[in-house]
Amino acid sequence: MSGIAAEEGARDQRWRAPSFPKDPTAFAWVSCAIGVLAVAATWWVIDDLRGVMAEHDIQLTYVDVLLVISGLVISVLLFPSVKAVQVAARARAAAAAQDIVAARVQGAAARTWCWYTLGYAASVILILALALFLVANNVAVGRTFFNLPLMFDSFWLVLRAFWVNVYICIVAEVLVLIWGLVVAIARLLPGPPAQPIRFLATAYADIFRGLPAIITIYLVAFGLALAGLPIIEDLPLTSLAIFALTLTYGAYVAEVYRAGIQSIHWSQTAAARSLGLSFLQTLRFVVVPQAVRRIIPPLLNDFIGLQKDTALVQVVGIIDAFNQSKIYASNKFNLSAVTTVGILFVLFTIPQARFVDRLLEREQRRTQAGG
Repeated sequence: MSGIAAEEGARDQRWRAPSFPKDPTAFAWVSCAIGVLAVAATWWVIDDLRGVMAEHDIQLTYVDVLLVISGLVISVLLFPSVKAVQVAARARAAAAAQDIVAARVQGAAARTWCWYTLGYAASVILILALALFLVANNVAVGRTFFNLPLMFDSFWLVLRAFWVNVYICIVAEVLVLIWGLVVAIARLLPGPPAQPIRFLATAYADIFRGLPAIITIYLVAFGLALAGLPIIEDLPLTSLAIFALTLTYGAYVAEVYRAGIQSIHWSQTAAARSLGLSFLQTLRFVVVPQAVRRIIPPLLNDFIGLQKDTALVQVVGIIDAFNQSKIYASNKFNLSAVTTVGILFVLFTIPQARFVDRLLEREQRRTQAGG
């Protein structure tokens, strides 16, 4: 028994013994080499870009200065590379002196500098690859997609048409918020008498979530007009496109509403009903206000998708930004105007995306504080 106890004690002692830290020197030198290669590649690409500008007789002093400044900024990448090697040397010296604590601290710091180098080097390499792509094939890519004179010339024309996309998006968002809530409540109506309504709401959500938005727009905008329905046949194409987008995104938003409503604990509903509130009163005063606060981020994500899908209205002949840019591009045999449209959509979408991130962070902080 004493032998077994001694063996178990030795095993416990081995488990408690601190492991010796690994030497980060090799990792540091590899990251340093990658950093040096990234800086060297940067100056090579800058020299190549300046050569392309000289070949095409492009004398833009500010572009030349910007390239040199970019090279100098990226050369700062050498600092974490050298720092990683220096700190790794200190970690190795501490390990040689059997100072485990210092070796661990310095080793962790060295690896942090290594990851700084690798992370920024990877970003630099991706940017350099994009720059080389733009000047590939004798700057064919750059001239096709980023012809600055054509982009400036088409900007105001495209911007005026872009307000059609903005108008369609804003009106459709308001209608989708209302219609999606109606469908969600229809799917949640209790009791056997409401079963047909639940079935219809479920069928609507399944059909329009599975149907591509471009097909819905085409069928609604052209089909309803061809059917000769009173009032509808006299509506402008813009209104019909808004109706089609409302049908499509109403199905998605209804599911978001339903998920938010069902995420509210059943005790909230039980307490409200015990106080004498009806089902609809419980939804209006208790459940929906709490659910809406939870579903704002996914709702905004759906609206970002809606904003992008407004470009699909060009399929029925509406002169939106995309359609206008296609007309301009076909006249100039160049796609720079379409690039302008893409930039406008991105600029319109990024603030919404950042707002969603802020809401998610705030909700996460609130949840963690409550936990």
